[in-house]
Amino acid sequence: MTRVAPHEAHWPRRLPRQLIVPETPLWANAEVSARRYPNKVMHRFLGRDITFAQFEAQALAVAGWLQQQGVKPGDRVLLMMQNCPQFGVAFYGALRAQAVVVPINPMNQADELGHYITDPDAKVAMVSADLASAMARANEALPASQRLQTMLVTHYRDALPPREGLQRGTPEAMADWLYAEHPLPPGATAWLDVLDAKLLPQAYTGHVDDLAILPYTSGTTALPKGCMHTHRSLLPNVINGSWLHGSVESVGLAVVPMFHITGMMYGLHSLVWSGATAVLLPRWNRELAAQLIADHGVTHWTCIPTMVIDMLGSPHVDTFDLSSLKSISGGGAAMPQAVAERLQRDFGLTFCEGYGLTETAAPSHMNPPEKAKLQCLGMPIFGVDSRVVDPETLVEMPVGEIGEIVIHGPMVFKGYWKHPEATAAAFVTIDDKPFFRSGDLGRMDADGYFFITDRLKRMINASGYKVWPSEVELMLFKHPAVQEACVIGSKDAYRGETVKAMVVLRTEAKGKTQPEDIIAWAREHMAAYKVPRKVAFLDALPKSGSGKVMWRLLQDQENQALKNP
Repeated sequence: MTRVAPHEAHWPRRLPRQLIVPETPLWANAEVSARRYPNKVMHRFLGRDITFAQFEAQALAVAGWLQQQGVKPGDRVLLMMQNCPQFGVAFYGALRAQAVVVPINPMNQADELGHYITDPDAKVAMVSADLASAMARANEALPASQRLQTMLVTHYRDALPPREGLQRGTPEAMADWLYAEHPLPPGATAWLDVLDAKLLPQAYTGHVDDLAILPYTSGTTALPKGCMHTHRSLLPNVINGSWLHGSVESVGLAVVPMFHITGMMYGLHSLVWSGATAVLLPRWNRELAAQLIADHGVTHWTCIPTMVIDMLGSPHVDTFDLSSLKSISGGGAAMPQAVAERLQRDFGLTFCEGYGLTETAAPSHMNPPEKAKLQCLGMPIFGVDSRVVDPETLVEMPVGEIGEIVIHGPMVFKGYWKHPEATAAAFVTIDDKPFFRSGDLGRMDADGYFFITDRLKRMINASGYKVWPSEVELMLFKHPAVQEACVIGSKDAYRGETVKAMVVLRTEAKGKTQPEDIIAWAREHMAAYKVPRKVAFLDALPKSGSGKVMWRLLQDQENQALKNP
């Protein structure tokens, strides 16, 4: 008998149950939109625009350069920049060269970057000039056989107007960063030189089932793992804009970082498909974000709740003109009910929460705008079968009862790069279908909407950034004063959660090392969002009979202490 999910009774009447996904790879979308809308603006970047025709031409030039460097179909190419037009051009240039894009968080420090060079066996990186020295240092620390062969480096100003023409309201400190001069590492190639060369790539022979991207996500153990997504697994979420009433006339605010799967899908790929426009903001600034919404008539804003919380906390919020906004949506952290209610009351905006993972190419669940529920993941979207199951028996849980959220759908990834065992562990078979194990505990209500309650995976959610404690612990062990470390999450009124390190000091460091010393060291060696904001010293970490650190006990003690300060 066919299973009928509860949410089907509440499915928006305006939407099909399934999407007809193209049988063409992502590059075809760039070609089509450049023909359809050659003079239409694709990205607005603080005073300078790039049209769809310009985007295609620049991507072709990058593709030609990559092939000149020896990049062949299936080779991995690193991409590390903040949001800027060059990110999209470099991305599609790599796709046109039939390479696989490895997007990297620009917050990573040199100590962290070596893994992203060696694990995907990358030989070329495309980076912004402010990050090039860190990439170069990481590269030089590797054995010669594992190093990058070359880098393509761009300054943000390469896509900006003269400074006097910069978007009004841009803070001086941001302008200084955008226009700063950075020397190119030895052997690197300058962005504008590549665009000027206009090298043409070879004929395109890519297929929709080719590997397209390899974004890295950490796990409960060891180093980050690459998530293998083909063009086919990306396309369902590339073309799902109708869920939030998106169209070619839409104008989005692209401030979620585009290295992140959500920012990538809705600040880049969906535009290339639909012909819509996005206004790029390379770093979050609430006053400037509000200015961009007003000046450019932004209609759609995908964000994380902390951005909304920050914007509404501005002393100038009463002067913000958000009247052009038709849709505001996002995820990564729960939207506080009081904030959502204020959005509705003061601005007439309903925040539509969604849920997804890198492994699901962003959303697998979303709230329909016409019937959104607060602090809710939403319902399974186009073509998704999602269930709540007992983590041990995999038996589906009754409505309202808590279990693990599992997901089957066309946007689910193909597995972890070089990790067949982890891939096998990430999937279970139910009703003869493969379901991805999210590691999140949740429940489903009678309407088929999903709610998250806890995690099976050991993960900290800091302002929407996923922090994997094991990764932070591995870095802390490099500190000369640290004998042992266990990282847990601590509640934070603004970030939702923040990172706390429970540290056992080496004997010689006791009385000489302070928590502030550990925090300062961490700032120099790891991405800012991973840095412990709190450090506590212990004489010993609690351990099980088998010698494993009992992190859950420490986490429970922290939660209890915050409840009863």
